[in-house]
Amino acid sequence: MKKTIYFYIALLFGFLGSAQKITTAIDSSQIKIGSQFHLTIKASVNAKDKVVFPNAKNFGALEVLESYPIDTVKNNSQYELIKKYGLTQFDSGRYLIPKLMVKINQKDFQTDSLSIVVKNVKVDTTKQQMYDIKNIIATEEEPSSEWWKLLVLLGLIIASGFGSYFIIKKLQNGKVKEEEFFASPIEKAIAYLQNLDKKQLVQKGDVKEYYSEMTDIARTYIEESVHVPAMESTSSELMDALKKAISEKKMFVNREELDKFRQVLENSDLVKFAKSKPLQFEIEKDKSIVDKFILIVDKALPRTEEQAEALFAEEVRRKELKKQKFMRTAISVGIAVVLFVISVGIFAYTFGLDYLKEHHIGYTTEELLEKEWITSEYGEPAIVIETPKVLKRNNDEKIQNNLPENVKSTNRFMYGSIIDDFSIILVTTAFKDTTKLDLEAALETDLKELERFGAKNIIVKTADFENVKGLSGKKSYGSFTAFNDITKEDQKMSYEILVFAQPGGAQEFFLIYKEDDEHAKQIMEKIQNSIELRKAKK
Repeated sequence: MKKTIYFYIALLFGFLGSAQKITTAIDSSQIKIGSQFHLTIKASVNAKDKVVFPNAKNFGALEVLESYPIDTVKNNSQYELIKKYGLTQFDSGRYLIPKLMVKINQKDFQTDSLSIVVKNVKVDTTKQQMYDIKNIIATEEEPSSEWWKLLVLLGLIIASGFGSYFIIKKLQNGKVKEEEFFASPIEKAIAYLQNLDKKQLVQKGDVKEYYSEMTDIARTYIEESVHVPAMESTSSELMDALKKAISEKKMFVNREELDKFRQVLENSDLVKFAKSKPLQFEIEKDKSIVDKFILIVDKALPRTEEQAEALFAEEVRRKELKKQKFMRTAISVGIAVVLFVISVGIFAYTFGLDYLKEHHIGYTTEELLEKEWITSEYGEPAIVIETPKVLKRNNDEKIQNNLPENVKSTNRFMYGSIIDDFSIILVTTAFKDTTKLDLEAALETDLKELERFGAKNIIVKTADFENVKGLSGKKSYGSFTAFNDITKEDQKMSYEILVFAQPGGAQEFFLIYKEDDEHAKQIMEKIQNSIELRKAKK
C-alpha cells in the first residue's frame, strides 16, 4: 500500500457534461504542413451502453497519426466517453473532416463535419542565407539502455546458484552415506508413524492402506520388543499372546489401554475386510490410541543394565548424526549466501555501489541527508527546491489529456524508494486565467485523497506555513497508518502537506516518511527552508 500512497496526489476538478449525445471538436482550425492537431469526439451515455468509435487510418484526406485510449468521466448518472485522435496533412489547402460514424448500442450516430486550414511554410531564398551541404561527421553514440546490467546481475546470481549446488552436492557425495538406523524398536515405530501422516493417505481417500500400515507398524514393534509372533497372528491371537507376554514379563499395562488397542485392531479388520468407512474423527482417535499404546508398552518393558547402556550409547550416536546433518545444512546455506554476496560484490565493483543504490537498493535517510544536495526548478509556475536527489517527472497521461478549460498545465514530480521509507511528491498547476486556489479547500481535498488511497487512523493538524525565505502558505501535518507490502504489517507514517497559491498558479508539496526517523525529519526541515516560488507566466 505504501507505494500506492506515494503514487497519488492530483487536484480534483469538475467537468461539465454535454446535453447532446455526440459532440465533436478540434483544438485548432489552422495548422502548418505536417503539424499535428487533435480531433475529440465525446459521447454522453449510460453505464450499460456499448459505444464503438471510428477506427481508420484516414479521416477523409487527413491522416490519423495516433488514436488515443478512451477516457471516461462520470457526470451525475451519466458517463462521458472521450475519444481523441491526432491528425495531420502534408499538403496545404482547406480540408474537411467528414461526418464520422459512432455506434451506440448498434445504432449509428454521425459527428459534425469540421474544416481545417493547412498553411504552407514559406521560404524566402532572397533573405534566407543558403549554405553548402556539409559532410557527415561522427557523433557520440547515445547511451544505451541499462537493461543489460540487470542481465549481468541476474547471470551472476544464477552462476552463484549453480556453484552452490555443485559444491553442496560434492560435500554430500564426499561423506559416508547414512544408513537408515534406529536406536531401538520404539524409535523406529515413532518415526514410521510420523511418516505415515506425511503420506496423507486419508486425505487421498485410501483409508484401507492407512489402517493396514498403521497396524503393521504396531505389530512390528510388538514383535521386536515383546517378542511375540505379531505379524502372522490374527487380531485375537495377537491380543492373547500379548496379554500372556505382559503377564510373564511382569509388565504393568493397564487393562483399559489393552481394550482400546484391541478395538483399533478390530476397526482395522472392518476397514480391510468389511469395507467399513470410519469418520475423520474416528481415524484420528485410533491413530492417537496406537501412538500412546506403543509408548506405554515400551515404558513397561523390563531392561537389564547392559540393555540400558546399549540404548544410551545408541541415543548418543543418533544425536551425533543429527548434529552432523545440521552442520552440513548450515555449511551449505553459508556457501550459498557467500557466493550470492560475492556476486553482488562483483556487480557493485564493476558498475559502482551508487548504481545499485540508485536503481535497485535505494538510499537510507541518513545517506540522503549527508549527500551533496541539488537545487532544481520544477513545473509551471516553477517551484525551486533543494533536494538530496533530483525529482523525476511522473505525469498521469489520463489527467494530461483531460484538463479542465481553465487549466493550462499540471505536472507531478516525485522521489522515493523501498529502503528509504521516504517520499517527496510535488504537483504544480498553471491556470489560463488569474484563478487563485483556495488553500484550505485544497488541503481538505488532499487529505481525503490520502484516505481514499488506503491511509488509516489519520491524525490531522493544520497551520500557517512560513520558511526562512519568507515564503508563506498553508500546511497540514500529522501521522497515519498504512499497510506495508514488504513487512505485511501496518506501518506508522508521518506526513506534511504544503500548499501555495498565486494568481494563475498553485503548488502542492508532499513529504511522507517513516515515523520516528530523525534523519527524515531533518531532511524535511531542510527542504522546506529551501522552497522558492516563481511567478506564474501570463
